[in-house]
Amino acid sequence: MSGPLSQERAAPMSRDLTPGSLKRRGQLRVYLGSAPGVGKTYRMLDEAHRRHDRGTDVVVGFIECHGRRHTENLLQGLELIPRLTRHYRDTDFPEMDLDAILARRPQVVLVDELAHTNIPGGRHGKRWQDVEELLDAGIDVITTVNIQHLESLNDVVQKITGIPQRETVPDDVVRQANQIELVDMAPQALRRRMAHGNVYKAEKVDAALSNYFRVGNLTALRELALLWVAGRVDEGLRDYRATHNIDRVWETRERVVVAITGGPEGETIIRRAARIADRTAGGELLAVHVTKSDGLAGASPGALAQQRQLVESLGGTYHVVVGDDIPTALMAFARAHDATQLVLGTSRRGRINRFLTGPGNGQTTIDLSEDIDVHMVTHEFTGRGRLPSLGRRHSKRRTIAGYLSGLVLPVLLTACLSPFRHAINLTTDALIFQLGVVAVALLGGAFSALVASLIASLLLNYYFIPPIHTFTIAEPNNIVALLVFATVALTVSSVVDRAAQLAARGARATAEAETLSTLAGSVLRGADAVPALLDKTRTAFGMDSVALLDRTTGEAIARSDSDDAATGDREVSEVPVNGNALMVLAGRRLPASDQRVLTAFAAHVAAALERDRLATVAAEIEPIKAADKMRTALLAAVSHDLRTPLAAALASIGSLRSPDVEFSPEDQAELLDLADESLVKLTRLVDNLLDMSRLQAGALTLHLAPTELTDVLMGAMDSLSRPDAAVQPLDLDTAPAVLVDPPLLERVLANVITNALRHNAPGAPVLVTASHHQDRVEVRVIDHGPGIAAEDRERVFLPFQRLGDNDNTTGLGLGLALSRGLAEAMGGTLDVEDTPGGGTTMLLVLPAAPDDAEQLVAEEG
Repeated sequence: MSGPLSQERAAPMSRDLTPGSLKRRGQLRVYLGSAPGVGKTYRMLDEAHRRHDRGTDVVVGFIECHGRRHTENLLQGLELIPRLTRHYRDTDFPEMDLDAILARRPQVVLVDELAHTNIPGGRHGKRWQDVEELLDAGIDVITTVNIQHLESLNDVVQKITGIPQRETVPDDVVRQANQIELVDMAPQALRRRMAHGNVYKAEKVDAALSNYFRVGNLTALRELALLWVAGRVDEGLRDYRATHNIDRVWETRERVVVAITGGPEGETIIRRAARIADRTAGGELLAVHVTKSDGLAGASPGALAQQRQLVESLGGTYHVVVGDDIPTALMAFARAHDATQLVLGTSRRGRINRFLTGPGNGQTTIDLSEDIDVHMVTHEFTGRGRLPSLGRRHSKRRTIAGYLSGLVLPVLLTACLSPFRHAINLTTDALIFQLGVVAVALLGGAFSALVASLIASLLLNYYFIPPIHTFTIAEPNNIVALLVFATVALTVSSVVDRAAQLAARGARATAEAETLSTLAGSVLRGADAVPALLDKTRTAFGMDSVALLDRTTGEAIARSDSDDAATGDREVSEVPVNGNALMVLAGRRLPASDQRVLTAFAAHVAAALERDRLATVAAEIEPIKAADKMRTALLAAVSHDLRTPLAAALASIGSLRSPDVEFSPEDQAELLDLADESLVKLTRLVDNLLDMSRLQAGALTLHLAPTELTDVLMGAMDSLSRPDAAVQPLDLDTAPAVLVDPPLLERVLANVITNALRHNAPGAPVLVTASHHQDRVEVRVIDHGPGIAAEDRERVFLPFQRLGDNDNTTGLGLGLALSRGLAEAMGGTLDVEDTPGGGTTMLLVLPAAPDDAEQLVAEEG
């Protein structure tokens, strides 16, 4: 059945190379399946009949019915483009004839299995590339693809099903389709279809239902398909609203935006927003921090890093936008992401602060919100803010100096200017006093400048404005001049103080950014993050030592000490890293500004600790996963490969012991030979399993000795199940002795030669050659079979792999895996090369025995 989600887009137009001509690009319709067998091809053929009945020129370019009767019936009445046959590796394969479709130039063509890999010989390696050429030619294409074939979901599908998808299609190819229709089916319904034989043949149903088509797999794939298509629908909706200039929010999905400032109330607000988003299925949480364009926001980098980590742990996303008007920037972000709800924290400013500075960002945001719901979340820090600062916070010494200069400098200027009262006019006197007020502002800030301007105003009135030596003013113009002087002095001093404040904050922000950037770069380049972070923290803050302590035991997890640490009393600062660790710094006293940046360092340390913990857990799980994978493969192999020779031996012996049948001596000999051959095969399989287990456990014991290759090859030939096999040795007697364990090397050669005989061309001998290069001896086992593809060369060395085998009676697939393991245990290697003219060459590289090898082996023994 068809799912409810679909996406439609306007057909794009592309310009032809011919000047003045406009060429239409074909439209692409994709039937996206949640799993194989849901009915994509059936729905595509049904759509083709609907268009054909309307008079549209529809042809079938390529359809794969997989023997499904109902699907094949729908082909009747539609024109089929004959398939093209390509010859590859002694086999003929049917492919879509792209040139025939282009020559036919229908209005619509059906192309099944978009992710299919073409047989070598055509213009394109993938079918989706053929489809792109058809679209460029102006032909509409209807195609099908399953969700597991999308490139971005390939690794996710492999984790779910355990099966890698080797045929994939880029997401952009499907995303750019004009129409995407999800073909969906409930897992139970799909399994019933399979049980009725409507998907696979009867002999494949049980295996499919027990593996890929389990209910859990199908449910997960269905959810992936729904989410992927929903994302594309949402993208199409945004494009539609942007095209039609629709600014109002359409509440198609709950999207909760939470504004964070890096303040102490952040965690409370984030958790509240997460609970709001979780109330509806599919709700999204988006956290946004608005920073000023000058980059001088006072938010703590460490607090923002911790709040970002909290947002991501709750399943949300973190965003940073730049804007000088915080409410406007916040609402622009919310509308751009189609938010339905906005979560803000109540103001930390007190009543007096709100009275002096206005309504604030929260109330302004509410006024701008229109159709977006705004939640104001109370917290324990509400109303606990300080009064707005009127000046910079200087050191105590500089503050005292500023006030003294505000008191003394106007008096000194008065003493200097009084003798020249008749030579200098009042305007010049006022400007000189104003310059003095600006100088005081630079030294001590706005409060010092306020004191200086008041004293300067009084001194100007008393000593320079007629009548002098009185606080009265005779002319009204002088009153205006005095008022203008006081106003300009206060304004200029405030601006100067603000400029100096911004310059200091800018320099501080630049230094902090450079420090954090260097910190991140050093951590990313280093192999061990935590010690690198501690070293960087110690050097950045000029401390004598930095230690990371376990809060429970008090023991040091890691530490960094300076080579020339100061002696005597040292200040100790503690910064919490997480619930289990504490960072302790010893050295100078850290100012409050450094403490703020130090929290960012602590957040990096917490992230590094978490990464190390996850890496440790992953390393511990990896052997368990490998063992589980080996156990699963072993059980699958044992179910047939070990049972077959055992059953043959039991049948032979049971027949011989049966009193109801009297066998001739020839029959008795034949049954005994069959039992003997089966038991030998079973013994070989069990030996391979045991040796593989010893290799993985690291319990394999080696007895190295100088060994001649000809002697080992003879033993390997004797152990073959086919003693009359055509194996031709070349130049083995000229190669030097190798330092190996002779029985193990015999096993390696026997396995490799057996594999070569199995895949060799009929009538051609398997060649075994040897050559000497410095301290290594190279042994090559050469066959002239079909060869091994480059992408499969490492897979042949994995346990329980039988690439290219046509039957399941040839072993567990452990031969090459065991051979490589044994070769590496003896200090050698085993790799695959191409045989000139076709075939496979197994290259076995072994260490040559030194001249004094006999004496060394005797001494070690």
